[in-house]
Amino acid sequence: MQKVTTTEKEVAVFRQGIQDRLRGRIREAIEAVLEEELEEALGSSRYERTSSRRGYRNGIERRTITTEAGAQELRIPRGRIRREDGTTEEFHSSLVPRYARRTAEVDEAILGVYLAGSNSRRIRKALSPLLGEKHLSKSAISRVAGRLKKLFAAWRMRNLSEESYPIVFLDGFHLKVRLARRVISVPVLAALGVQEDGRKVLISLELATSESARSWGFFVDGLISRGLPEPSLLITDGHAGLKKAVEAWPDVAVQRCTQHKWRNLASHCPQHARRELKRDYDAIIYAADGLAARKAYESFVAKWDRLCPAVVHSMEEAGKQLLTFYNYPKELWKGLRTTNSLENLNREFRRRTKTQGSFSQEDSALTLLYGLVAFGQIKLRRITGYKHVAQILVSKQEEAA
Repeated sequence: MQKVTTTEKEVAVFRQGIQDRLRGRIREAIEAVLEEELEEALGSSRYERTSSRRGYRNGIERRTITTEAGAQELRIPRGRIRREDGTTEEFHSSLVPRYARRTAEVDEAILGVYLAGSNSRRIRKALSPLLGEKHLSKSAISRVAGRLKKLFAAWRMRNLSEESYPIVFLDGFHLKVRLARRVISVPVLAALGVQEDGRKVLISLELATSESARSWGFFVDGLISRGLPEPSLLITDGHAGLKKAVEAWPDVAVQRCTQHKWRNLASHCPQHARRELKRDYDAIIYAADGLAARKAYESFVAKWDRLCPAVVHSMEEAGKQLLTFYNYPKELWKGLRTTNSLENLNREFRRRTKTQGSFSQEDSALTLLYGLVAFGQIKLRRITGYKHVAQILVSKQEEAA
């Protein structure tokens, strides 16, 4: 008996048939929703005569829309809707906005590939099997990327008076950017807020020439001038420029990052004594409560002042700001004692941008970083112990009273 084989051509024809049927079903579904949308706007169905009718139909418009299932030629119903003053206006669908040539899902797919570090050519190559090349031009991709820049510009200048963050993290990291015809590493200053429900929100991003007190001062002043309410707690890495800048909020509690301070202490301690130093330091940072932590701190200072005065000098530079987190619910301690929440975000930024080499413009670098967060390429998880963030506000109100 002869064995029947399926050729690649037959498989391709079969697959194409399935895709055509699927696209047909999608087109029918979209057109049905458009019809329902127009009927709702008119207040009556097709051929129905009723006193509540608010206009009339005006033919159809054929338009090619690129959807996640490929290009679709749609029959979009047209109509005139009567206003209260008796005049009429053209019906506009919310599902397929006026002049739209792509669905929101397609734009999100283009942005997703763009944010992953691809250029226009790579985007077309990646998405052409699904969307086709005819309706995915270089200019279309550029327009989608341009919309991202507009969104970033609006986000960058938005009013912050309606945003409230009991906790704010401040830190910086470096990116390679071409400035004055030369590629240099420049700091990006970042602010990350924690809402009352524990959700983390990127508040602001700015490029600076350095992490000086002047640069951080402009950054913090910018947040204040845009109306950002005073937070209850600031968590910083103790950078000298940042320490000076946060004086703009003199009444805000400050928590110094315990991980950054440990690295500073270790750099002042001989290699052979670092294990003992770490044990004594951990007794402070991982104490049962604030009272035990302060006792361990005093013991640390007394002991290491004899063994290695440079360690104590570095320790006293941060002082009791290393212990601020003990004033809050224990469930929050892990999330409050370090700047890891912002460090993790910075790590993701570096990982996503390392393939870029360098950015040709300042705005292109910041736009990419903003887009990674705004469109979910980088997920921001809630802070550890998020159910207790609201208690920080209660504690501040009690202190004020």
